[in-house]
Amino acid sequence: MTIRSIAALSLLLMTATGAVAQQASDTVAPERATGLAAAKIVTAKEHMVAAAHPLAAEAGERILAGGGSAIDAMVAVQTVLGLVEPQSSGLGGGAFLVYYDAGAKRVVTLDGRETAPMEATPKLFLDDEGQPLEFFDAVVGGRSVSTPGTVMLLQEAHNRWGRKPWKDLFAPAQKLARDGFAVSPRLAGLIAAEGDRLKTFEATASYFFGADGAPLKAGAVLKNPAYADTLSAIAGGGAAAFYSGPIAEAIVDTVRMSGKNSGVLSLPDLATYRVKERPPVCILYRALDVCGMGPPSSGAVAVGQMLGMLENFDLKALGKDNPQSWRLIGDAQRLAFADRGRYLADTDFVPAPIKGLVDKAYLGERAKLLDGDKALGEDAVTAGTPEWDHAFNFGRDSAIELPSTSHFVIVDKDGNFVSMTTTIENGFGSRLMTGGFLLNNELTDFSFETHDEGRPVANRVEPGKRPRSSMSPTIVLKDGKPLLAIGSPGGSQIIGYVAQALIAYIDWGMDVGGIVAMPHLINRFGPYDVEAGTDAEKLAEPLKALGYEVKAGEMNSGLHAIELTAEGLKGAADPRREGVAIGK
Repeated sequence: MTIRSIAALSLLLMTATGAVAQQASDTVAPERATGLAAAKIVTAKEHMVAAAHPLAAEAGERILAGGGSAIDAMVAVQTVLGLVEPQSSGLGGGAFLVYYDAGAKRVVTLDGRETAPMEATPKLFLDDEGQPLEFFDAVVGGRSVSTPGTVMLLQEAHNRWGRKPWKDLFAPAQKLARDGFAVSPRLAGLIAAEGDRLKTFEATASYFFGADGAPLKAGAVLKNPAYADTLSAIAGGGAAAFYSGPIAEAIVDTVRMSGKNSGVLSLPDLATYRVKERPPVCILYRALDVCGMGPPSSGAVAVGQMLGMLENFDLKALGKDNPQSWRLIGDAQRLAFADRGRYLADTDFVPAPIKGLVDKAYLGERAKLLDGDKALGEDAVTAGTPEWDHAFNFGRDSAIELPSTSHFVIVDKDGNFVSMTTTIENGFGSRLMTGGFLLNNELTDFSFETHDEGRPVANRVEPGKRPRSSMSPTIVLKDGKPLLAIGSPGGSQIIGYVAQALIAYIDWGMDVGGIVAMPHLINRFGPYDVEAGTDAEKLAEPLKALGYEVKAGEMNSGLHAIELTAEGLKGAADPRREGVAIGK
């Protein structure tokens, strides 16, 4: 069954500004899904990888089979994804890692999010008249490029938990880059759909298009010797070979000399970049600990808020086909997004009431707003007043976050769990390419507007700051032991995808295959988005009767999940993408 594609991306973005821009862009899925079918459940006794491309999953599984750790496999998976799925993630982007350390018996979260250049100012995305730029006017070119964090994250994690030699982990991606790989139908379709925007810069155009200007076709063998050379340098010299020397110089030159819309990234930005360990954000839901990434990600807080509100209702008894279940889920998401827009940003720069936002008493009070039987009115969906460690009055955010990202999960024989979400932001990022990889456009995850009714926006651009994200890599624990690792790409829709999957797994007893392939229903700002061409459309009329505007469209998730059971490991990859789960 084929998912309906959404057209008129540029029109939606160019006709929307401010808060409206956020809502319009957040309903767009520029990375098209490949189709929707049943998800295959894979079982294994020792180890498993689930990733968004077979070649990446195979590379990770080979590392595990050779005695490598989950973190060793993570390096191989990410470097292959950056080659075969370049529009979604890669060396030029950033990532969040949620890791269960079996030896220490604890969850650790590492922040490899990109940082704003030191020359960036809050007015980076305002025109000469002080108005926000149109989205793609900001994206295409060096202006949108922030300091990449992925390579440093890979090394930091490997330094802590790696088992195999660092240099050996790059071999799968190096070989594929030199020998070539077959362009997948999905990548070919995305290149064709991107069209002229991907031809803006010569290095990018010559890689993704033939000499005649035609986009690469599915099945074409694509080689990337420049990427192989970059990997060789990192394999031999570590992350330092990326953040200084010729690779760093080429990145900065590409950003600052891109011509129209050049950027301000500098060598000192790269040289001073650091990965940060953050406290995991965990919430107890139905006696299970649901743990994820805190700010600068809004994912764990928003998912936790949804679950904290919904725990006050018997979703199991209501069931997955009951419109009232979706009223509760949808309005809980709307309330979480109201708090997200007001309070959440990089806590190195702005205070945020994290403890207050996930406090059981606070969420119990918020849940009382859901006690009716109709959709909440727009005036009822406002940010709450959680308890603060110290006060600060923020304005509403108008950040645009588009769903071009990747997620993978890994479990090794020792019971270490990896849940990692990785991105370059919009599909094909800034469209700038150097060293065989695309550079991110993560700076456009900041709010273009600096103030709202005189109040500063928490997620405004500031030098060295990390833009807010919705990435929600998650690990669920039962009695302190890992039970499930899950996550998804999808921009701000990630929060709804992950929360829905957790509810389906915990409340409705669905297996990992069912939760990753389940039709999606998402409500962030009032209108209910339902996945076109699926059983979710059967709920459209009942939801309208409850007072919602309902829109059918593509839901390009990429949920991947691995569950630890008494019999061993069970994993599944979202059938909307080309991913697979592989284990032994």
